[in-house]
Amino acid sequence: MSLHLQSYFRGNVYIIRCSGHITAGQAITTLEEALDMAEHEFTSIVLNLSEVTRMDSMGLGLLMRHFDRLSRRCGAIRLAAPQPFVTHLLNITKTCNSLHTFPTEEEAIESASTQTSPRQTQPAKHLKLLVFDPSADLCTFVHSVLCQHGFDVKTVCSLQDARILLIADQVDYILVGPGTPQLPSETAAVKLRSLAPKATALQLPPDFKCHDAIDATHKLLELFSLPTA
Repeated sequence: MSLHLQSYFRGNVYIIRCSGHITAGQAITTLEEALDMAEHEFTSIVLNLSEVTRMDSMGLGLLMRHFDRLSRRCGAIRLAAPQPFVTHLLNITKTCNSLHTFPTEEEAIESASTQTSPRQTQPAKHLKLLVFDPSADLCTFVHSVLCQHGFDVKTVCSLQDARILLIADQVDYILVGPGTPQLPSETAAVKLRSLAPKATALQLPPDFKCHDAIDATHKLLELFSLPTA
């Protein structure tokens, strides 16, 4: 199912009404283009998700990436009228601390008009984790989830950058994403493991990006033997 968007603005708030799936592929591209355009002039954005019926890890990663971008400008993304599965997803990933939800579009607009950017509270970080995958949205998704579970997460989309980080600093875990046909995850994992032999190297399954965000969150937490509830 494709993603359809309707946009308008009220005062200093830009509103995007979404209908369909927010998933990897054209839907992500469509939403990113709309967010990029909105962010040229606005720092307060409301996404109406009342008609969104599916979201995968790439979709949530996209939202968190733009949330982080707007936060640096003292702005925020607010979510209006999300379906129950979206609320559940935000709770299990603990991204609800960043992506605040409101029962109605009107309440989200009112909050965006009168409040400052919500500040994310994170637990103290202990275990160091390097995440490598060419997709910035997947890296952001993993970062958003595992930071909430006490990991000090660094993400890179370039294998060369990953090598530089591993040479400069020790990590406890290396997590390699599904990769690409040009750079299979097995090849990347072998190259990175050689630079950090004491680190635990883990790989996400090839179909990770195809899962709904809730399923992807469970698989990610299970990979690190973390509680999923």
